[in-house]
Amino acid sequence: MKSPLFLAPAALLFALAACNSQPKSPEVVDSNPDPMATQLANAAPVELPPAIKADKTMRCKDNSLVYVTFFDGDKQVFVKTKKDGTPTTLKAPAAGEAYVADGGWKLTGNTSNITLEQPGKDSLTCKA
Repeated sequence: MKSPLFLAPAALLFALAACNSQPKSPEVVDSNPDPMATQLANAAPVELPPAIKADKTMRCKDNSLVYVTFFDGDKQVFVKTKKDGTPTTLKAPAAGEAYVADGGWKLTGNTSNITLEQPGKDSLTCKA
């Protein structure tokens, strides 16, 4: 019969053998380095596009509809004159100023009331 005293040191040695003497942080082996790592680290920060603030269908004085998408930051809007039409992007130099686009587009106002100037057409006053 084996002595329980003989088994105790063996169990203790077995438990210590399972211990890891390595530091807790994992070892990182990079066998395939990123060739653009330095370029990405030195790249300028990327500005995300603004989130949609409001998407409005507006009725104008001439009984036409204008579809306007307002964005957070008050520096950009999309304008469509037909529901399935192509949007025109108008931008403001600073928040609170008129939104403009090439060709004579200009929009002033807010999510409730706007005045829209389009190339070759009369100015429209519209309400949401």
